[in-house]
Amino acid sequence: MSKRPITVRAAAALEAAEGLVAVGFGVYTGVETAAGAAVDPASAIGVTVLALGGGIGMLACARGLLRADQWSRAPTVLTQLFALPVAWSLWQSERPAIAIPLGLAAVLALVTVLSPPSTAWLLEDHDEDDGDDEDAGGDEDGGGDEDGGIGDGDRNGLSDGEDAEEAPRPRQEPRSLGRRLRERLKEQPTEK
Repeated sequence: MSKRPITVRAAAALEAAEGLVAVGFGVYTGVETAAGAAVDPASAIGVTVLALGGGIGMLACARGLLRADQWSRAPTVLTQLFALPVAWSLWQSERPAIAIPLGLAAVLALVTVLSPPSTAWLLEDHDEDDGDDEDAGGDEDGGGDEDGGIGDGDRNGLSDGEDAEEAPRPRQEPRSLGRRLRERLKEQPTEK
């Protein structure tokens, strides 16, 4: 396994910070709404739900970046692209104390998550993580096996009762969808 680039750690930290702020804002608006301080309770409830859901989603994306989950990159980019017009709107409404940090965080997160080291690391096939992320079933992509559901132990010549850690696990399928697609495209005959 290659070492996690600083750009991925920075992108995850920025995404997590924004997620924590969103969750905090959701809790604040929820408390204010429950206390009866909201001018329009229906809108305040909607803002509360959106802020809490968005914040939890951003925290999940940050965790996914740290775990090299490829799905986490697109929603991270989207949240930053959504943050830029919000920062601009806050700037125009003369709230630079909020607009500047939000805009800077969004730009920095975009630069770090789209940087070549981040892209290369997120597209890499990570067979073994730090040990705390392994699934109980051994199927890292969560999609099951394409060969009819045969478990990892059976592919390695081990029965289900034997310890799979004694023998190295050869990987028959790459983890990433991108690599599987590239390999299938290479297998296709080309017309001349």
